[in-house]
Amino acid sequence: MSTLSIIANWKKNIYKPLYWLEGDEDFFIDEVMDYAEKKILSQADAEFNFTTFYGKDANWADIINACRRYPMFAERQVVLLKEAQQMKDIDKLEAYIERPLLSTVFVVSYKGKTLDGRGKLSKLIKKHGEVFLSKKIYENQLPAWTNGYIQSKGFQINPKALTLLVDHVGNDLSRMTNEIDKLSMNVGKDKIITVDDIEKYIGVSKEYNIFELQHAFSKKDQAKAIRIIQYFEANPKAVPIQLVLPSLYGYFTKIMAIYQMPDKSERALRPLFYNNPFLVEQAMDTIRNYSYSETEQIIILLHHYNLKSIGINNHGTSHGSLMKELSYKIIRGSK
Repeated sequence: MSTLSIIANWKKNIYKPLYWLEGDEDFFIDEVMDYAEKKILSQADAEFNFTTFYGKDANWADIINACRRYPMFAERQVVLLKEAQQMKDIDKLEAYIERPLLSTVFVVSYKGKTLDGRGKLSKLIKKHGEVFLSKKIYENQLPAWTNGYIQSKGFQINPKALTLLVDHVGNDLSRMTNEIDKLSMNVGKDKIITVDDIEKYIGVSKEYNIFELQHAFSKKDQAKAIRIIQYFEANPKAVPIQLVLPSLYGYFTKIMAIYQMPDKSERALRPLFYNNPFLVEQAMDTIRNYSYSETEQIIILLHHYNLKSIGINNHGTSHGSLMKELSYKIIRGSK
């Protein structure tokens, strides 16, 4: 079951006595917990029928006693257990979970880990409640997820602006939603979000960013690559080398994958690049300008320079100088 399904059922007054939220992605867990905290009960009902515990300080007996109370002047009560992964003796909750009270909605966040499915606690939760596994979004899912969130806010975004936003923020969904919320407060709803909006409201340069550096490499435009790297060098906190090198590695790894494809047409490449026409065009330029062996060599170079960026086989060369050196080797094909 997804977070949308859980919340949709709650909106219809369909509840189970227990919801166990576990996994690596905090964002989705927080989304459900936030709704449970603020929306299940009215403000008046919550005054007598809402309780929150935190795993680090919670006593299992207090939690069970709270869950076994009957609601006052309301149909149900809500009990939240946050950060349950820090709770000692969490197995002691089995006594309640085995016979939960139907008028209590008990919601548990268990972040960064999962229960052993073979254990008694896990089996009881599955029998009497709902388990939600919150997984990290993969890189290839992030553009579609971001675009969907933007559309849910009543906005549209053009493909290049979407790429710039995703490259800048990455896989931090909480930060992504904050940035999108910032855009939504400043951009008119009848307007498509552009790279100018990303630059103005998010603070990402539309000319000097990782996407444009990839574009310079795809065109073998050494002058442009150096200008972008000089900007990175002058703004190391905005665009650190620790973000640049993995992004380039991921990009050229995809280029390697293209060489394994029997069909290298624009149409065949679209799924690999999230149906983004700008990324597809960039990839087409790259395979025209770099052979398979050159791409393979670039990936090796990126690995070596990643090691240098953390001080291995590097005797004091700055990150900016490393990037310039790498740029020359990528474009000129030097080893």
